[in-house]
Amino acid sequence: MTFEVAAEAYNRFMGRYSGPLATRFADWSGVARSGRALDVGCGTGALTRVLVDRLGVDGVSAVDPSSHFIAALRRSFPTLDVQTGVAERLPYPDDLFDVTLAQLVVHFMRDPVGGLREMGRVTRPGGTVAACVWDLAGDDGPLHTFWQAARDLDPDATGEGDLPGAREGQLAQFCDAAGLVLVEDSLLTVVVKHDTFEDWWEPYTFGVGPAGDYVHGLAEPARAALRDRCRQLLPPAPFEVRASAWAVRAHA
Repeated sequence: MTFEVAAEAYNRFMGRYSGPLATRFADWSGVARSGRALDVGCGTGALTRVLVDRLGVDGVSAVDPSSHFIAALRRSFPTLDVQTGVAERLPYPDDLFDVTLAQLVVHFMRDPVGGLREMGRVTRPGGTVAACVWDLAGDDGPLHTFWQAARDLDPDATGEGDLPGAREGQLAQFCDAAGLVLVEDSLLTVVVKHDTFEDWWEPYTFGVGPAGDYVHGLAEPARAALRDRCRQLLPPAPFEVRASAWAVRAHA
């Protein structure tokens, strides 16, 4: 699985959902108009843009392991503090940020508890640590129809429901294990309109994340069958997709 893909490919695949989610997530995490924030696993910058709008570019830092995403974000914000790194080893000193956030990242961390503990380390005492992950194990995540279609045709298609944090309550458990306090969790939902079926389907062919890897691994007849099954499961276009994410907030 890789996220070393062009930023535009990621934006068309997941950015259509992560953009609207970023505003909901920032609101729920208590990001206002002052303070300093860190976006962990910033990707192409869906959440970073919301943070910069609220805190100014000097009040925001961002970190991600993908060189493609980092380069794209630096083009958008030339003066932004953007670092290459992973959640488990953040390149910042203790107690630097008022709020540290990870949107759609925990399920790809090699050590989710360690990553959240590290997020707590760089957050000032009493500051906020927040994270969210799509409801990949339920019926309300943005990838539900895709993986349902895949399993209909291939019982061995595992999907993403077993990734860390994809189930209700898991993020709160990770925060407890990381030593964070005053842990609260919730479900955040956005609704995204797709004008055509192709608008929905084409980004799955870009090779982004587990779903993109799955599509790339199929021979053309199996890929066409998956496409057709997805079309059968979705309403006639235009249609809307509900995209829900489990969210957690805690204090360092």
